Amino acid sequence: MKRKTAILAFFVITFLMVFSVPLALAQEKPSSWEVYFSPDGDCTHAIIRELNKAQNSVLVQAYSFTSAPIAKALLDTHRRGVKVEVILDKSQRTQSYSSATFLFNVGIPVKIDAQHSIAHNKVMIIDGETVITGSFNFTKAAEEKNAENLLIIRDEKLASIYTKNWQQHANHSEVYIATGW
Repeated sequence: MKRKTAILAFFVITFLMVFSVPLALAQEKPSSWEVYFSPDGDCTHAIIRELNKAQNSVLVQAYSFTSAPIAKALLDTHRRGVKVEVILDKSQRTQSYSSATFLFNVGIPVKIDAQHSIAHNKVMIIDGETVITGSFNFTKAAEEKNAENLLIIRDEKLASIYTKNWQQHANHSEVYIATGW
């Protein structure tokens, strides 16, 4: 009886050792998230904080982008040597001095997504690991007046899906070139 118990214990322990290792590896970097609401919910500061952490890349998709603090944070990120690329809605092309013009003038590549009625995405993908998204437009009004939400999600798999979608939009978008400045 003791021998059968010892053999059973050996198989149970062996089974657990063999099959628990892949589960532990799959959870090496668990996802995490933060949520913010506006007005006055510090959404802009949360975005700037994440941009300040960027080390390799920042991909941006924006419908409306008039936030000077976020534009400055993108510039600072770019100046640190992080690759920053932006896709904006076609409405940003027609404004007299839009964020598209500002970003273009400081050397950040900008594209205009004119293939859709509106390119209504509000997304940032940072270092292929963090996704910032939600209803929050990158504007002063979104921070101070509108009822908006912002999610910061740290998840490599989700970031990969968003990156593929960003690339699909980049492929059909037009390179923005500021004129008259």
